[in-house]
Amino acid sequence: MSTDDEQVLDAFARHLELQRNLSRHTIRAYLGDVTSLLDQLHEAGVALRDLDLNQLRTWLVGQQRRGMARSTLARRVAAVRTFCTWAARAGHMGSDVGARLRSPRPDRHLPVVLGVDDAASLLELARERAADGDDPVQVRDWAALELLYATGVRVGELVGTDVGDADLGERTLRVTGKGDKQRMVPFGVPAGRALAAWLEQSRPRLVRPGTGAALFLGVRGGRLDPRTLRGVLHRLAAEAGVHDLAPHGLRHSAATHLLAGGSDLRTVQEVLGHASLATTQRYTHVTPERLRAAYTQAHPRA
Repeated sequence: MSTDDEQVLDAFARHLELQRNLSRHTIRAYLGDVTSLLDQLHEAGVALRDLDLNQLRTWLVGQQRRGMARSTLARRVAAVRTFCTWAARAGHMGSDVGARLRSPRPDRHLPVVLGVDDAASLLELARERAADGDDPVQVRDWAALELLYATGVRVGELVGTDVGDADLGERTLRVTGKGDKQRMVPFGVPAGRALAAWLEQSRPRLVRPGTGAALFLGVRGGRLDPRTLRGVLHRLAAEAGVHDLAPHGLRHSAATHLLAGGSDLRTVQEVLGHASLATTQRYTHVTPERLRAAYTQAHPRA
């Protein structure tokens, strides 16, 4: 990528932050996606101003051949289309060629969802490993996993919280989601117990000079990296003998169990921080018994 491209990319980043008000996570993803395109153009000796639809399609086909999931491809197309619209308006391109780039339909399947018993087994194992309190990291992992399941928040939202965002008395957690939108999410007694143990006994042991207000800390005293939690969850799932899953799997499990327990879609939408109810409705197909019971009770010809 040329120096000129780097300057364009920096200006695009400022646009996403100041004009679009996107989250840091989304901005980072979009910049990575556009960088992929600009790198290919640079290797092909094509200037940004000369970009056309055929070159965009060639870039997209290259992404597909690398085995990327359709959901990732859809996000990359969205990022490039946003970039092309901005670049055309800013005078870096002659026209908005990205407007005609079609996005592949994203996969609609859900990740692995744990049953209620398997989720309980996983979290009980985390609690047992933290029980003696000798290892602050084990207590941290227990508290973090309990909160992920109890609240359904994204792993990035959880590690982005500060101590002041957690209210043990009210058992609520304030998180900042996509678009820097804040929401309050409740959590139950088990998560409250784990979080209290972390804050009162274990977090102080990981504090180092310069440690900030982050709720969850790494072993060096900085804010916990989400990749660390992913590794913890993979190891615990294997040890507990349940389906392997990532932190997002706990989010999906929480949503599924809320719906199966009788929660309405609007409430689950608020808990998860979905902008659209249609996104939340993805979970309804995994609880057919509840839907069938509601139909039997309500439909006059059931």
